[in-house]
Amino acid sequence: MDARTMTHRILARGLAAGDLDDAGSSIRVRADQALINDSSGTLIALELDAMGCSEIAVDLVVVHLDHLLLRNNQRNEDDHRLLRSMASKYGMWIAAASTGVAHPVHQEHFGEPGTILVGSDSHTPAAGAIGQFGIGLGGTRIVRALMTGEVELFVPKIWGIELSGSLVPGVSAKDVALTLLQQFSVSGGAGHVIEFFGNGVTGLSVMDRHVIANMSTELGALTALFPADDAVRAFLNDLGRGDDFQALAPPTGATFDRHTRLVLDDVEPMIALPSSPDNVHTVQSVLGTRISQAYIGSSSNPGFRDLAVAGRIVDGQRVAPGVSFDINPATRRVLQRLIRSGALRELVAAGARLHEPGCNGCIGMGQAPGSEGLSLRTVPRNFVGRSGTPDD
Repeated sequence: MDARTMTHRILARGLAAGDLDDAGSSIRVRADQALINDSSGTLIALELDAMGCSEIAVDLVVVHLDHLLLRNNQRNEDDHRLLRSMASKYGMWIAAASTGVAHPVHQEHFGEPGTILVGSDSHTPAAGAIGQFGIGLGGTRIVRALMTGEVELFVPKIWGIELSGSLVPGVSAKDVALTLLQQFSVSGGAGHVIEFFGNGVTGLSVMDRHVIANMSTELGALTALFPADDAVRAFLNDLGRGDDFQALAPPTGATFDRHTRLVLDDVEPMIALPSSPDNVHTVQSVLGTRISQAYIGSSSNPGFRDLAVAGRIVDGQRVAPGVSFDINPATRRVLQRLIRSGALRELVAAGARLHEPGCNGCIGMGQAPGSEGLSLRTVPRNFVGRSGTPDD
């Protein structure tokens, strides 16, 4: 690995054992933060208890109650009670149910550029939006990281994706992610960390970057990184967290194991058809297709803009008969902003169905579409049955 990459700088800072210059070899790095969600958190709590853990070795751990929100019976609330007990025992932070999806919530309140975050969720790489090295791990590996403060990795290859130009009106960050999936498939990033750089980065907001970093998981990458630049500084300042900022940038002349150039001006509206994130086509090619549901939200489109644009589109109109228009704010903060801006009024007046902040329909927990219908969704994955409907 070239010593001049952003990845090398972060891993070198946290290196506990191993050689960063030997690609593919095993290393151990210290985890600065950990993210736990409720879908796997109960097993983590039980494993920590079974192993007799009395204290954890990661300085900051946050439990997010974002998956198990429906209360058809007592089970989800019982799980949350267990997680609150775990958080109290080990000194973890816990975000209350309906605070929102773990990734944008963690980025808002805890994410720090230049640090290493391990998470019990495959989309933890979304942290790369602010220059945080986020790694998704299984429950047992998270338990080991919590108890030792370290995580074992293979030294990744680095895939530099150079962005130039700017997105034209009507094109969004999701179209960038889908364009990469169309070109390189769901296994295109396997064994790599993706580093985004170039003059095109400056025109992307932090939430734009969140969408692209989140979807690096669908490319099969270990994680993704954007520079921590003035946009990240402003983002943290707006949240009252300016002291957590530290700059991170790819040095001039940095070399990569792979180098791809993408001109943002050339990106057009794209869509993934059933049933894989890389079955990507232009939106133009499917215009006129009848749908039964439109679902906006999730960790891969969590920003205010994603919902506010929809509000402007439907303002003064009504949702077509037979179509369920589902609005799923990713965080409570975004919901509050929608209320203040009037965008929520526009959405609800048009017939939108509002759901509490959380993962919800993205993982098939509520908002499932009807049989034999097409659901148009801003979620990261479109595998068969993902929405909770077997033939979606």
